[in-house]
Amino acid sequence: MPTIEKLVLRNFKKFEKLQLDFSPDLNMLLGDNEAGKSSVLLALELAMAGSRSKVEAVGIETLLNSDAVKAFLAGARTVADLPELLVEVFLSPGAKSGLNGNNNSEKRERDGLQMTFKPMEEFGKDIAEALAADPTNFPYEYYGVQFMTFGGEAYSSVKRHVHHLAIDSSRIDSEYAAREYTKTVFSLHADVRARSRLENAYRQNKGSFRGEQLAELNGLIADYQFAIRTSAKSNLESDLVITEDDIPIESKGKGRQCFIKTEFALQRRGADRQLDVLLLEEPENHLSHSTMNKLVDRISSSANKQLFIATHSSLISARLNLKKAILLGAAGQKTRLDGLPDDTAKFFMKAPDNNVLEFVLSKRVILVEGDAEFILMDALFRKHAGATLQAKGVHVISVGGTSFKRYLDLAKLLGIKVAVIRDNDGNYQKNCVDNYTGHVMPNARIFADPDGARRTTFEICLYEDNQALCDDVLLTPRRKLDVLDYMLANKADAAFELLIKKEAELVAPMYIQEAIQWISA
Repeated sequence: MPTIEKLVLRNFKKFEKLQLDFSPDLNMLLGDNEAGKSSVLLALELAMAGSRSKVEAVGIETLLNSDAVKAFLAGARTVADLPELLVEVFLSPGAKSGLNGNNNSEKRERDGLQMTFKPMEEFGKDIAEALAADPTNFPYEYYGVQFMTFGGEAYSSVKRHVHHLAIDSSRIDSEYAAREYTKTVFSLHADVRARSRLENAYRQNKGSFRGEQLAELNGLIADYQFAIRTSAKSNLESDLVITEDDIPIESKGKGRQCFIKTEFALQRRGADRQLDVLLLEEPENHLSHSTMNKLVDRISSSANKQLFIATHSSLISARLNLKKAILLGAAGQKTRLDGLPDDTAKFFMKAPDNNVLEFVLSKRVILVEGDAEFILMDALFRKHAGATLQAKGVHVISVGGTSFKRYLDLAKLLGIKVAVIRDNDGNYQKNCVDNYTGHVMPNARIFADPDGARRTTFEICLYEDNQALCDDVLLTPRRKLDVLDYMLANKADAAFELLIKKEAELVAPMYIQEAIQWISA
């Protein structure tokens, strides 16, 4: 089974240059909107498909890097300076004949596929005239797409060197996408001989339907006849549908469609019809929490195929092993998470639902260990920073005290600035200093009240620094507990009451003020 070892892009969509190394089993692409996750999957799909019609359907002008086009138009605008698009898919060695050679950007003997999009040499004179006639015109019409193996052989969609399937849940109800999916799955289950036999039988049955079933009706018509379409657009592959319980999956809800298509693609097949690569675009779309859990289990148990998943789901990214993730930044940066400690990766796989993806995609984070701190942090931040959390680009995440060091492992790898706000639990030195000796770094600090004898929790600190306010709001004749005991026993409820009634007057304990000032700087 061929696996993709590396992808090289030049002037493809948002990427002027990009090189990504891949794992042979699972690769998760993480990133904010417009980070390029979909572009990476698209580049892989187009290069493996070898289909000019797919490239044209996407739109040639949308594939060529817009900055490269602008730079050309702002320069000398000579034919020699026209930008070229390159997609190279480096494959594991020895997969198939004809793939090996040095027809690649590294000029090394490797197995692989190459897609180029560049000006056609035979139109050099026409291109020069077009550029001279209109300085604002970019000659897309004179560009041609070419598919070549690293061995120098041309290839097309008729002969696919890598059996692959792409599922994009954002286009799950598109008629074109459904038809392309069905055709691809059909070709994976039936070899060329079987497809030819079935298509021939289907065409003959269409002919017999006209001769037998329409004969009586056509006999009543003098000048015209009814017939059955037999064009290339009305063949077996275009008319096939996939059903569940005799219902076409296109008639089912989007969530069920997503699940069926992914599960169908993950099914085991015979060795000669094995799916090599599966590309999944945001498989979490339209899925309920329980169905997403089933999908994660199904993906986890998949074998003998390479998976590429672009996702915004913390559940998917954590449960499937963060060490298999690649983080794409808005400016084209990329970071592999394979340096994450094994125990931390396993922790996120087994831990309750977490906010790991929110953390990974942040630049500045305040980690708190309880609901009370989380509820009040926005108001306390605005009071002491003079700006909102959003304005400062700070995210607040409640993680629980036992998880702090796991998130700090991620912060160390990704350079995220992190302020950990926690209770000292009766021993500041042990719990807030010594406990983090292995996680000392410039971009992370631990903030807690140093008084381990008296101010042991957030609620105690908040009460002592806002006693009059807390008594005014929380002291009622019906409550048997005194105010502090009530706050300790009902942390979230007490915090919410204070937020609603005294938001503008609350003062943060000093250690939280210090955390706010540090994370804001």
